Amino acid sequence: MNATVSILAEIPEELHESLLGFLETHPDWDHDRVFCAALSLFLLQNGNSSTPDASRSYRRAARVYLDTLFKHAV
Repeated sequence: MNATVSILAEIPEELHESLLGFLETHPDWDHDRVFCAALSLFLLQNGNSSTPDASRSYRRAARVYLDTLFKHAV
């Protein structure tokens, strides 16, 4: 079962403007898809898989990242 959680975050205005520019040129992406891809990539780059629990978390983040990149938003 895939559950979603809403997150409210403040970001710098420059980053928001860049996000809006990206979304204008990529109509198949939305805010949620961008944030999901960015957060999962961050976790992949900064996590480790040295324990069984960490390894499971790493694989889940990798799955979310790949699903977000290659599946179109519904």
